[in-house]
Amino acid sequence: MKAAVVTTFGAPLEIQERDVPEPALGQVLVRMETCGLCHTDIHAAHGDWPVKPTLPLVPGHEGVGIIEKLGSEVPDRTVGERVAIAWLGSACGECRYCIDGRETLCQKQQDSGYSMDGAFAEYAVASAKYVVPVPDGISSMDASPLSCAGLTTYKALKVAHIVPSELVGVFGVGGLGHLAVQYARIMGGIVVGIDIEQPKLDLATELGASHVVDAAKTDPVAEIQKLGGLDVALVLAPSTKVFEQAFASLRPGGRLVCVAMPASGNMQIPIFETVIKGISVIGSIVGTRQDLVEVFALHAAGRTRVVAEARNIADVNTAMADVLSGAIPARLVFDFVNAPVPAV
Repeated sequence: MKAAVVTTFGAPLEIQERDVPEPALGQVLVRMETCGLCHTDIHAAHGDWPVKPTLPLVPGHEGVGIIEKLGSEVPDRTVGERVAIAWLGSACGECRYCIDGRETLCQKQQDSGYSMDGAFAEYAVASAKYVVPVPDGISSMDASPLSCAGLTTYKALKVAHIVPSELVGVFGVGGLGHLAVQYARIMGGIVVGIDIEQPKLDLATELGASHVVDAAKTDPVAEIQKLGGLDVALVLAPSTKVFEQAFASLRPGGRLVCVAMPASGNMQIPIFETVIKGISVIGSIVGTRQDLVEVFALHAAGRTRVVAEARNIADVNTAMADVLSGAIPARLVFDFVNAPVPAV
């Protein structure tokens, strides 16, 4: 099989020929149909974060494909079933976080495309317990971004506890943000889209944002405060400056929901304002398997729309550069069915 592999942090990924892996105890072998490109994959390839992956590494945690083979002791999955391989590759299933529904906080978790090989390949193995079935009626092209971009923003807005009619700001309207706009509306929020690219602001309006703010041309804090300030500020742009702008945009009782993880930098938050205004700062890391079931159900019901562009995995380095440039309106998805990988 062909796979895109990180061999050195910061170097271009290599398209390598590898043996098709064998599913071990409790695993399934999945023939990939699609896999989305997440900014986290770029962080993994660059070794940006304090906890770095072990190399060589196959990134990818928005994988969707067909189960072709079962390992031993896999009672719940079947050959021919279409499943998603998301960020949470496995967890212990026994700690307080796994038991009380916060499995993404498990300290023994393994993460697809980071601490274990992911789905930037024609085949991948995954835990049978942690893959999530993809309902009929959802294309694999749509299911891939939903498996992380959708899942992450849906969960982040759930923990924000939006009250209908609250003003919700989405800072960064891209692969994650275009879905966040839709989830915030579904939850009853009045949405403000904030970005520095006009096409992304246009997309936010198209998807139901009531207001948009071009942070490249105006002070976003001043513009948002003209609206009365935000009840919820969801930060999806990997910039410490944006985090601080989002905080300053909140009204009393507001909630800052932190999702993006810049490669470096610290957010400066004024303690006095935080206390006097009763501001909450919330960190949100992806979502659970149940959250993904809900994300798929909403999409199958026609409540959300995925904006994505297909690419060939052979062009993985160009795709990453395009994402970093900010030129991509929403999500890039590697298509293994309609854009097969050329010979190495």
